[in-house]
This record gives sequence, C-alpha cells and structure tokens, in this order.
Amino acid sequence: MPKNPSDVIYSFRYRVPLPKTIQQRVPKGEEWIIRPAGRSKYCFVAAKVAKVEPTKRMAETKVPDATPGVISMYAINDEQVLLAKLRYNRLVDIFTRVTCYPLQSHLRTAIPSLGQVETDEIYINVDQRGAHYVFSVQAKGKTDRLNIVQIEQDVAMCKRKFPELICRPIADQFMQDQLLCPV
Repeated sequence: MPKNPSDVIYSFRYRVPLPKTIQQRVPKGEEWIIRPAGRSKYCFVAAKVAKVEPTKRMAETKVPDATPGVISMYAINDEQVLLAKLRYNRLVDIFTRVTCYPLQSHLRTAIPSLGQVETDEIYINVDQRGAHYVFSVQAKGKTDRLNIVQIEQDVAMCKRKFPELICRPIADQFMQDQLLCPV
C-alpha cells in the first residue's frame, strides 16, 4: 500500500496508463477518466474526451524569453518553470489577447461535490467592453499529461469562487526545446 493513496490516483490520471485489464472494459470510442466524487472518493467514468493534448498543427509564436535566469536556475520542477515562464513572459496575455493579472498560485479549495481541488494559477482580467474574466491555469511538465478532469475541476472552482466572472480555463504543457503549448 502506498504511503499516500492519492498518489496512485494522480499517477493514473497524469503519468501512466491504466492496466490493460481495466482499459479493455471501456466502451468503444471512449476512455476511462478518474473523477472526484466527494472528499477522498473517486469513480471511473467513460468519456469521449479524456486527455487534453496540443494539436500538432498549431502555429508557433516566437516570444523572447524574459524569465530571469536566476528563476530558471532555482525552479524546483518543470511545472514551476512553466508557471514562471507564463508569468514573466506574459504568455497568458499573449494567448488570450487581453491584459491579465496573476491573482493567486496553487489555489487549493474544496468543492462539495468534488472534494479538494487545486488550480495551478489564477489570472483576472477585464476586456475592452468591461467584461470581467477569471482564467484558471493548469500546467504540466514534459512527462505528465493534461487530463480533462483538471479542466472540469477548474470550471467548478471558478463557478464557486468567482460566480460573477466569466471562466476561461487554460491548460499549458512543456513540449520540446523550450516550446510551451497553451490549449
């Protein structure tokens, strides 16, 4: 038995495939996802969309790297580097085409129907028409996979914590050679 049972859930969501004996039982054209079902409870759900993946045909936008070298030098993991690069290079602004302001990193909260959720980064903005937005950001390093469950949790968190704002979830992943891909 692992010391932290939630690591098993995390691994199967974002790092390793489910065992073939479990994969074989999913209906045709669907994949298993592991959804939260309350505090410390989970359930398998067959879904048509399980992974959040960058499309291979996306255009590349070259942005000079403004991340301070000392930040890159001491960042602890890929996710931290990715979040720093998003912030220092104003990539959320570039991707959304509006000026965004970071509000909070690693927001951890409880949603009654889901249990505890964590959002990597929250940005707030106001567009030219005066509409207020909340952008929730999920970031994954090169080896982890983005999963639709995190996006669903971010939308639920935004509805609960920021009900008056328009929610726009963003997923971001390191690709190769310092290439980042917002999805």
